Amino acid sequence: MPAKPPAQDPVQDSPEVGEPRHSAAGLPAVGHAMRAAQRQMGVRRTALTLLRVNQQDGFDCPGCAWPEPGKPHAAEFCENGAKAVAEEATLRRVTPAFFAEHTVGDLAGRSGYWLGQQGRLTTPMYLPEGADRYEPVGWDEAFGLIAEELRALGSPDEAVFYTSGRTSNEAAFLYQLFAREFGTNNLPDCSNMCHESSGSALVETLGVGKGSVHLEDLYRADLIIVAGQNPGTNHPRMLSALEKAKENGARVISVNPLPEAGLERFRNPQTPRGLTGRGTPLTDLFLQIRIGGDQALFRLLNRLLLEREGAVDTEFVAEHCHGFEEFAAAARAAGWDETLAATGLSRAEIERALEMVLASRSVVVCWAMGLTQHKHSVPTIKEVVNFLLLRGNIGRPGAGVCPVRGHSNVQGDRTMGIYEKPAGAFLDALEREFGFAPPRRHGLDVVDSIRAMRDGRVKVFFAMGGNFVAASPDTDVTEDAMRRARLTVHVSTKLNRSHCVTGTRALILPTLGRTERDRQASGDQFVTVEDSMGKVHASRGRLRPAGPALLSEPAIVARLARRVLGAGSATPWEEFEADYRRVRERIARVVPGFEDFEERVAAPGGFTLPHGPRDSRTFPTATGKANFTASPVEYPRVPEGRLLLQTLRSHDQYNTTVYGLDDRYRGITGGRRVVMVHPRDAAERGLADGDYADLTSEWTDGSERTARGFRVVHYPTTPGCAAAYYPETNVLVPLDSTADVSNTPASKSVVIRLTRAAER
Repeated sequence: MPAKPPAQDPVQDSPEVGEPRHSAAGLPAVGHAMRAAQRQMGVRRTALTLLRVNQQDGFDCPGCAWPEPGKPHAAEFCENGAKAVAEEATLRRVTPAFFAEHTVGDLAGRSGYWLGQQGRLTTPMYLPEGADRYEPVGWDEAFGLIAEELRALGSPDEAVFYTSGRTSNEAAFLYQLFAREFGTNNLPDCSNMCHESSGSALVETLGVGKGSVHLEDLYRADLIIVAGQNPGTNHPRMLSALEKAKENGARVISVNPLPEAGLERFRNPQTPRGLTGRGTPLTDLFLQIRIGGDQALFRLLNRLLLEREGAVDTEFVAEHCHGFEEFAAAARAAGWDETLAATGLSRAEIERALEMVLASRSVVVCWAMGLTQHKHSVPTIKEVVNFLLLRGNIGRPGAGVCPVRGHSNVQGDRTMGIYEKPAGAFLDALEREFGFAPPRRHGLDVVDSIRAMRDGRVKVFFAMGGNFVAASPDTDVTEDAMRRARLTVHVSTKLNRSHCVTGTRALILPTLGRTERDRQASGDQFVTVEDSMGKVHASRGRLRPAGPALLSEPAIVARLARRVLGAGSATPWEEFEADYRRVRERIARVVPGFEDFEERVAAPGGFTLPHGPRDSRTFPTATGKANFTASPVEYPRVPEGRLLLQTLRSHDQYNTTVYGLDDRYRGITGGRRVVMVHPRDAAERGLADGDYADLTSEWTDGSERTARGFRVVHYPTTPGCAAAYYPETNVLVPLDSTADVSNTPASKSVVIRLTRAAER
């Protein structure tokens, strides 16, 4: 039997620090994965469950969105995927008796790790106005409470409907349909906080806000540039793809402020060499860049390519591109001195990268949050597109843009219409199909939703999954905003911080997980998801649900819609709940690329959505071509005596879910309140390794925010740069510190000062 959840919060302010690792995975990863799974599920359940992860007749991992290969391995999961499955398929349960024992104030004082370790939610719970404890409530009463609040609003725009990336295509489609039939486009989602900058840049330059590569393109690439990404922790199965690419002759450039073990050497646990040998070196050139210096790097590379005879694919540029001359003029003005200052790199390192680019016909650039969460993120990604366009590396096998999405199906949710700024064509299709006039005014994204709650303009907050409070920036402001709502509702599988920061009234609605059997009136159901490379496939849970009261996400949406919209809705909500095939029929008629949805998703591995730039070098932009751009080069300027902080994950973490208190690849165990600082920067501030410091962020309006009591870790980060884990440091990110255009929180470039802590 699995161990009981911890009765007390473990001490988290005394981390131990050793040497960082220089390889990832191998036998240690297998051991950690199996121990974590067996603690939660037991031995038999572990074996039965993990062997169905990412299989064609199984369920999609609830972790990251990395695609499966055409022929999945029998153990097609990584260490963190196993932890994600174990947390969902756990035998631990949170019952009404648990809530009777713990006040909301008590729960609010616990760590996110402790809350998550308590197990699966089993019963709808209600926090009445003025109460200090949640109490059990029936589903009908819960839906009645929500309907009461929604109907009392002065405008549908006084409600916000948030979505996490783990929601299925079917649930997401129904959710946005309900919100729009109710009358609002207030559909913020986790994309607003991560890859919104990617979508903004790619839509403007290529016409499609998604990546342009298949998994097979990585295998065929001559050069793969991994910028602002740590796949060893965040997308571990990507390491297998990089290993295969290396075996096929590819070279890899890593661009990151911290060295990461997974990009140094990969010990593939699915091969004898990985389990018992030294594994495969992955990175051929490591460019340890200053935080936020990526745009300057790619701009200078573009200048150098323009200067090198024969380096530019002039035929591709002439036939398929627009804006080349303006871009070229801006690129030729890039200077060495400013680039070296912005990047912290040497001239020799940049010249070495250039030679590797020139030696490569087909190039893929992969990136994640390290590029998307800065004020100048959109111009940075547009410069990456410029770099690829120059040599025709869009629409060619083995080449293209590869934004690596985080949560499973975060990309699919957006495809299904979870977006606060929907395209007119999508709304037209909804209107034709369902016979109502969807609202046309743009809604609120995450940051604007927080502002609206803070200012009293939003009174109901409804979350389909996720941990909004812990994921959002400016923690104190976000929590205060949530408390101003009249009603907060969270559809969840497990406890998290957001359940403890409530409006005047609050509901927790427990739902099925990916691992569980979903049986409706027409029989067993499956759902679908879209991976990071635009492939749609089925997901079928097999486990008995964690409790008899659980409803699926589609069922929750359908029942809520019937209660709120009533007889005035012609949408067949009851039919949608009973049979998800009816939902997919409507998706096929509304969303381009999903024609014959039911038949195509039945094929092994599913199907790939169309992508004009990749498939035929057609670009649905305003100009009808791929657009070169000429944005001014930006990078963070840091005042004397200050550091630039990036927030990041530990290895025992996925998004805001903390699986444990270790970050073993970075040599940190037993705690999370640490700040990684270059030894020279720490010495200048009189801080020895092991001292404790307070972190204070400084914003342009003169305001300051402080996170107290962080152990100083001397770490080989780029000089002038520091790193610390979120959500503990989200408090330092000002709500108004966002990326231009995308409005994504700039969590990777926070100006801070370090001061010795008065106490630990």
